[in-house]
Amino acid sequence: MADHADPVSSSLEALLTRFGERVRQAGRRYGLRGADVDEVVQDVRIRLWRALASGEAIARAPGSYVYRTATSAALDLLRRRRGRHETGFDPGTDLPEPALQAPATAERALADTEIAARVAVAVDSLVESRRAVVRMWLAGFDLREIMHAFGQTEPKARNLLYRGLADLRARLTEMGIGPEALP
Repeated sequence: MADHADPVSSSLEALLTRFGERVRQAGRRYGLRGADVDEVVQDVRIRLWRALASGEAIARAPGSYVYRTATSAALDLLRRRRGRHETGFDPGTDLPEPALQAPATAERALADTEIAARVAVAVDSLVESRRAVVRMWLAGFDLREIMHAFGQTEPKARNLLYRGLADLRARLTEMGIGPEALP
């Protein structure tokens, strides 16, 4: 149990309570479930504690940072498993996944990582005002959160988002990435 008198522990627990579902979604996105998702949550806790070290820095960490950390932790887990040829086992199921399915999941996760890198390049090429809004949207923030983060009116935030997504779609199409390649 965390000592809540410790500001680092308190801030870390508050952050994980606030963004815990995003962390779990990052794990599930790559086919992880049960104890594997719990392992990702624990890894994120450790990574945030190491990277942010102070209660104030942890309290200010944006959801996008937490989600990126969770995605990285999930992919690292898959890479470790792929290297050891492990399969996941969820005690809630009758049998472990067949060994032949694990590499396909890991290969898909790595392919998704390559696509994500190309999407990041396309996002970086957007106009600055649209880029920030699109990044937040891709990190899982909704329009209201984006609007408040930038101190914009709802029509302004919506306009930047829609135009930014249209620009992103056009750039991805130019790069040969169509809807069939995206998860």
